[in-house]
Amino acid sequence: MILNKAQIDAHNEKRLAQHKRAFDFVSGELPDAEAIIRKLVDFQVAIPSWALGSGGTRFGRFSGGGEPSTLEEKIEDIGLLHQLNRSSGAVSLHIPWDIPKDAQAIKNLATDFDLKFDAMNSNTFQDQKDQKLSYKFGSMQHVDKAVRQQAIDHNIEVIKYGEELGSNSLTVWLSDGSCFPGQLNFRNAFNNTLESLQAVYAALPEDWKVFVEYKAFEPNFYSTTVGDWGQSLLYASKLGDKAYTLVDLGHHLPNANIEQIVALLLNEKKLGGFHFNDSKYGDDDLTVGSIKPYQLFLIFKELVEGMDARGMNHATDLGWMIDASHNVKDPLEDLLQSVEAIMLAYAQALLVDSKVLSDAQLNNDVAGAQEILQSAYRTDLRSLVAEARLRSGAALQPLQLFREEKIRQQLIGKRGTNSIATGL
Repeated sequence: MILNKAQIDAHNEKRLAQHKRAFDFVSGELPDAEAIIRKLVDFQVAIPSWALGSGGTRFGRFSGGGEPSTLEEKIEDIGLLHQLNRSSGAVSLHIPWDIPKDAQAIKNLATDFDLKFDAMNSNTFQDQKDQKLSYKFGSMQHVDKAVRQQAIDHNIEVIKYGEELGSNSLTVWLSDGSCFPGQLNFRNAFNNTLESLQAVYAALPEDWKVFVEYKAFEPNFYSTTVGDWGQSLLYASKLGDKAYTLVDLGHHLPNANIEQIVALLLNEKKLGGFHFNDSKYGDDDLTVGSIKPYQLFLIFKELVEGMDARGMNHATDLGWMIDASHNVKDPLEDLLQSVEAIMLAYAQALLVDSKVLSDAQLNNDVAGAQEILQSAYRTDLRSLVAEARLRSGAALQPLQLFREEKIRQQLIGKRGTNSIATGL
């Protein structure tokens, strides 16, 4: 372990008095700060195995050194994040980038770091080494049934890996679509994809879920076979009760009302989970909350309201995962910032008085409703999020501790400057 409890305690001790002043000031103004803190302590966000190295674009990738080159090292890095914030207690694993050679050993290692395995992620958007058939013209939609079967078999293989690790969900994201008019028969593509997903669905263990992820464009730019939340909902509805829609915040056309999408999917009992990130133009995979923090808050407001209406457990009844990766930041710093933004937006959403907001809505009090939401959003709850970390044994300021202890430099010393993480 690069970090130990004594280092965390020393870091917290130096900041405790200042934190207590901020916490006492804010908590004294809130109706039930303790209830919010308890929920924050329970809330965990899964870290994607593919985001622990520097990201990249089609133009280049700039590694900062010390990247985890094995699955074991990736587990260690996620364990380090969890030490720092105690809110990163799950791993979202990608196959075939991170195939466990010894599933029991990987599971044991994760347990040592107090980590569990969240959703498994399949990959039929790339051709792998020694792959028999190509996905150049699609996978589950492909006109060739043999290609479709190859994609089905891969997803079933991913499920088996997940069973060995203790996961209970599969995320399917398809890059299938077309780049030019006339290239594809839309109805045939939909029906082929549905038939393929049905074969995967039939292989799900009894207690598993499958999340159908959607994306408006890229790498296909004329049509995408799972192109929006409506198409994903259509697939999930046809598949059955174990199938849900997964929302990636970057997978929408500009100015889409994601909070409304979330509300309606919850209403239909078909929201399965999230890939959190942020974007300015498209699927930018930027740090969560770095571009549109108010939108993130509004999404969580709908989540809290909708989940409470159905009696759902905030911490366990949806899949909370990050899908953010960029090529100009230290990936671990990026993930620390993303988790912090998620926790803060969640805390602010918990602050919204749903009864008062409902009264304003019923009275068509537009200005009053806006004031209620913006009052919660403008309340600085960073000290409450920090207090939840403190009570969980984490650092008051995780990013600062990461830098103070020169953790990236330690990782470079341990792994070298040329280690490259698997993934995009």
